Amino acid sequence: MSRIWAGIDSGKGHHHGLAVDADGKPLLSRRVANDEPELLKLIGDVLDLADGRPVTWAIDMTGGEPALLLALLINHGQEVLYMPGRLVNRASDGYRGEGKTDARDAYVIADQARMRRDLRPIHPGDEAAIELKLLTGRRADLVEDRTRAVNRLRGTLLSMFPALERALEVTNTGPLRLLTGYQTPAAIRRAGISRLTTWLANRKVRNARSLAEAAVEAAERQHTAVPGEKTIAKLVHTLAEEVMALNQQISEMDKLIEGRFREHELADILLSVPGIGAVLGAEFLAAVGGGLEEFDSPDALAAFAGVAPAPRDSGKVSGNLHRPITYHRRLQRVFYTSALVSVRCDPNSRKFYDRKRAEGKKHVQAVLALARRRVNVLWALIRDRRCYQVAPPVTTAA
Repeated sequence: MSRIWAGIDSGKGHHHGLAVDADGKPLLSRRVANDEPELLKLIGDVLDLADGRPVTWAIDMTGGEPALLLALLINHGQEVLYMPGRLVNRASDGYRGEGKTDARDAYVIADQARMRRDLRPIHPGDEAAIELKLLTGRRADLVEDRTRAVNRLRGTLLSMFPALERALEVTNTGPLRLLTGYQTPAAIRRAGISRLTTWLANRKVRNARSLAEAAVEAAERQHTAVPGEKTIAKLVHTLAEEVMALNQQISEMDKLIEGRFREHELADILLSVPGIGAVLGAEFLAAVGGGLEEFDSPDALAAFAGVAPAPRDSGKVSGNLHRPITYHRRLQRVFYTSALVSVRCDPNSRKFYDRKRAEGKKHVQAVLALARRRVNVLWALIRDRRCYQVAPPVTTAA
């Protein structure tokens, strides 16, 4: 029985849907509002056009703008494939014409879904995985905001008081608290070590004395006020408070993530693996949809996570491996970061890392090799529903 392929070019307020037959001939092309009645009508029209034939849908996003459409398609039992926007852009070069329209992109998506066999299906995932995806996504946004705020704070402080910028680690609570009260060299010198220590201690800053000594020492090295010092000091105060507020929001988000993560059936297994805590475990579950049912083997999971090298052979060149282009960035971070941490706390991981280093691999290569090995370990643990043990249990012969 011939099949129909429907491509969706998603947008904020509208989507463009286009359906093709087995020969790639367009059967329907329509721009629809991102609203339930309009989307249901599009789905119904495509199904009516299929007249009992199976329909495969393809879309260029897995959440966000097309979330309502995806929910409707899944609720109607439709098969949905994911075609990343990068693949759509590359494939467009192989089609006639140079213009870019939503209809053209929808046709490319539908036609590529018709011809390709490597597109991943989109599954609904369990409720916990969806919630963890939302929470970890929000945390990632907050971390990016904090990074930008810290960089602005460092740049602003550097333009007024370079010695203090070098002396303070402005990602820590103590230095940030100091900058909310004292910013200029003159103000710090007037306060002195004793008064500054008392001020910091009253605000529950640890190691208040050493921090005060470092600040006063920096102030003694600069007796010149730069132009605009008052305004810069106000900006430093504002940015320091902004970073502290973001730290508090991230801390609160971590508690939410940990609470939801520990309710998942795989939480104990993931937490038993050295290097994986609540946040990385939550990001893992969010990336794989709550389980490993979508992956046929550890190799498939490793390829999805980007820790399995891809060959780049041509002509007489063989055995040329490189990092894959298409992979899940956040899942790769989970395996790489956990591998990096496990080198310090897990003897098995340390032994494997040292062996790779002895073979001549660089640090990053050795960590990536360890990350790939941990994919196999985590796969086996989840498959067998058992926790990680540093020393494998001794089995006796029957």
